[in-house]
Amino acid sequence: MSLLSFGFNHRRTPISVLERAALDELSLGAIIATAQASPDISEHLVIATCNRTEVYAEVSAFHGAVADLTDALTSSTSITHEDLKEHLDLHYGDAAVAHVFNVAAGLDSMAVGESQILGQLRDALARGQSEGHVGSHLNSLVQQALRTGKQVHSETGLDEVSRSLVTAGLDCAEQHVGSLADAHVLVIGAGSMSALAATTAVRRGVARLTVVNRTHERGVALAERLGGRALPTDEIGGALAAADVVISCTGSTGLAVTLADAADAQVERSGRKQAFIDLALPHDIAHEVAELSGIVLLGLGDLGDMLGADGTVPEVEQARSIVGDAVTRHLGVRAASIAAPTVRALRSAAQQVVESELDRMDQRAPDMSAAHREEVGRAVHRIVDKLLHQPTVRAKELAVDGRLGEYEDALRQLFDLHAEGGSL
Repeated sequence: MSLLSFGFNHRRTPISVLERAALDELSLGAIIATAQASPDISEHLVIATCNRTEVYAEVSAFHGAVADLTDALTSSTSITHEDLKEHLDLHYGDAAVAHVFNVAAGLDSMAVGESQILGQLRDALARGQSEGHVGSHLNSLVQQALRTGKQVHSETGLDEVSRSLVTAGLDCAEQHVGSLADAHVLVIGAGSMSALAATTAVRRGVARLTVVNRTHERGVALAERLGGRALPTDEIGGALAAADVVISCTGSTGLAVTLADAADAQVERSGRKQAFIDLALPHDIAHEVAELSGIVLLGLGDLGDMLGADGTVPEVEQARSIVGDAVTRHLGVRAASIAAPTVRALRSAAQQVVESELDRMDQRAPDMSAAHREEVGRAVHRIVDKLLHQPTVRAKELAVDGRLGEYEDALRQLFDLHAEGGSL
């Protein structure tokens, strides 16, 4: 069995596709039912958030599981096979394990370090357990990922990274355009990172706040909460021209602000200075905007340079280190678990041989003292343990590499092995 991560998230998928991949109770149930019926999927869990629709599954056959999950998603949502081909985020084996840990830690979130994903993952696990489609492997994986996520939030300052990025961007913008108390700020997007940016700007005392978002209702909700105003996307040209500071984080794979958009805005502004802060990955604002006169453009790389050496953010690097160590430990435990039936079968076969030979010795040497018999028994067991040590270690190593099957075949043929409850 190997882990498969299958689905859509903000890193590879535009919001328009994510919206079509969103699951209601009916479509969620349909995907779960299809996964349960698949002969190639033994366990599965579905995580569905505003920026993520993913299935984590223990699978026996990669291609069969992918085909079944493809059918499940395309038949229960408006997602097409073309969407899957272009935007599907797929991880397998060790990479899938690492992905789940990164998700739980908030390292894969649009707003880096956000902790809401912990509760969402915990709820998905609880549902999977109650409905019987999460077994021991997935339970162990997700529980460990959740513990690692909690450790990351308690031992690092990752929670503050997103806020630090926004603060650093606003500090630089203020140096360029002047006091934020006199500035008009435009926020493009209404997701978690955009909401954080808008909230931070208001707390810094900006003069005016405008929000533009594809889903106008979400933009209105964010703007009203912060005392700003919301505009539909078809009015973004005027909004750009009016804004002294533009902050964008839409989560889309396309550009929110093109070079032509920014140039037109500068013409209307008569060259007055303007700052653009791009918090999106991939980027929302055309890189060429930085070449326009009177404009400063700050991306995530620039902000990372400000917050840490060599473009890294110390809190993120510390979190990655914790997650990396946890993934390594989990893979070791997982490998030992996968190799356990092979190891048990090998040792069981050896034990049967030992017991048979000791019985034969008893028959041939009935006068042997109990002390001598016990010493011979210990010696034979020591020899067997030493002989089996390296094959046992090798089985675990090959399980980590995903090549245990070849080793099992060889052992089965050489020693006529059978696992408990059936053949290997």
